[in-house]
Amino acid sequence: MLRSAFIFVALVIFGISGSGEANAAGAKEVYDFYCSQCHGATGKGDGPNVTKDMPVTPRNFTNAAEMNKLSDKDLRDVIMDGGPALSKSSIMPPWSQTLTEGETTGLIKHIRKLCKCKGK
Repeated sequence: MLRSAFIFVALVIFGISGSGEANAAGAKEVYDFYCSQCHGATGKGDGPNVTKDMPVTPRNFTNAAEMNKLSDKDLRDVIMDGGPALSKSSIMPPWSQTLTEGETTGLIKHIRKLCKCKGK
């Protein structure tokens, strides 16, 4: 029993501090769980929670021209503080009480992969 607990703790520690590839997979999991419901699995703003009567359509992360107008700080701010804090959509919730800084950084990198852009 003690050995199993030790192995579990070791796996968790190594999993958290693992390779960038593992972190990229973690970022996609965070995106899939928290973001894809509105922004869609591929980032086009067409998630299963999107309805025709929504006041705004969720941002299309695949639109490189629009995404290049945003800095990583802009993305971090809206993820952490929510849309209303930045005069953006009231539908975008704040995630600062849910996501860690590391998860947010990974999420921004994942979003940049979706848009195939670097931002300003």
